[in-house]
Amino acid sequence: MAKIRIGIIGMGAIGNIHADAYLASADCEVVALCDVRADALTAATEKFAVAKTYNDYREMLKMTDLDAVSVCVGNVFHKECAVAAFNAGKHVMLEKPMAMNGAQAAEIVAAEKLSGKVGQMGMVWRQNPQAQVVKDYIDRGLLGEIYHMRVIYIRRRGIPGLGGWFTTKALSGGGPIIDVGVHFFDLALYLSGLWNVSAVSAATYAKFGNPMDKYNYVDMWAGPPQYAGVCDTEDYATGTVRFGQAATMNFEIAWAANTKEQLVLELLGDKGGVRLLGDGEKLTVFTEQADKIVDIQPLYSADSNGFHREIQKFIDAINGKCLPAATMEQGAKLMQLLDAIYLSAECGAEVKL
Repeated sequence: MAKIRIGIIGMGAIGNIHADAYLASADCEVVALCDVRADALTAATEKFAVAKTYNDYREMLKMTDLDAVSVCVGNVFHKECAVAAFNAGKHVMLEKPMAMNGAQAAEIVAAEKLSGKVGQMGMVWRQNPQAQVVKDYIDRGLLGEIYHMRVIYIRRRGIPGLGGWFTTKALSGGGPIIDVGVHFFDLALYLSGLWNVSAVSAATYAKFGNPMDKYNYVDMWAGPPQYAGVCDTEDYATGTVRFGQAATMNFEIAWAANTKEQLVLELLGDKGGVRLLGDGEKLTVFTEQADKIVDIQPLYSADSNGFHREIQKFIDAINGKCLPAATMEQGAKLMQLLDAIYLSAECGAEVKL
């Protein structure tokens, strides 16, 4: 079977991660790179030894010897790049979040269906070894019916790229909800199989970052701060999601908050519950065996690179060996949830879907 020929649009941090993951696969080769920034493109070209480079993704998509692309640009450009790639007859690996909103996500899904090509969302936390163990437990019915979930992702001081595109709503679509919350909402829905949201009640706050020069921090992803820039996104969000009468989900998502850092996902079922990802704790299943209440800490291999696994599944899906690891349809449902969270916070009332 011929190797899948890959192009990468956007050679920032995540574009470099994708390139590294493709190079780890024996089933594909990176044949083209694209970035509007000459310095980033030069550095990536030297690092990954790729001959063809472009500063306009539309020119790259004209390549006849290009099978698929990774879209690794800023959020505001996701829709136009993904739709253009599908229209050009390319398979698409699209980084999270899918788009700026649900309407844009629907356009991407429509373009994918029309193209007949494979689309996969970059939801790398699904490849976390703990998540794979929990998914197996749930699929085998060992936790029973999932009726409640809890998502907590809190940074003490973790606003990324203050003043840059991360904190400029017109470019990012929002703050921690669309940046990091998207990962853990996706993981909760993927594990539980609860994709049909019926109602959302949420609140968002912006308590840090304005004025920007008064924001105290230890380090900053995508920094340093750009004090002449914009910070108009939320930095904390909380709320409740309903899945009809079947289940609920509570969440707290923050870039900055005066509390300890936390990363926890809990799922409660009528036969067992599970707590994963959290605070350096071991994966624990809370259940009953032989009429006794027991805690189980499964043994599993943690020797895994999530991005490598995700990219290999994309290549395998193109080759017809499996389904995409995260589908565009699921990405669109997730964007509908994010839209409802932001709308509920804005209007101060429950939003029904």
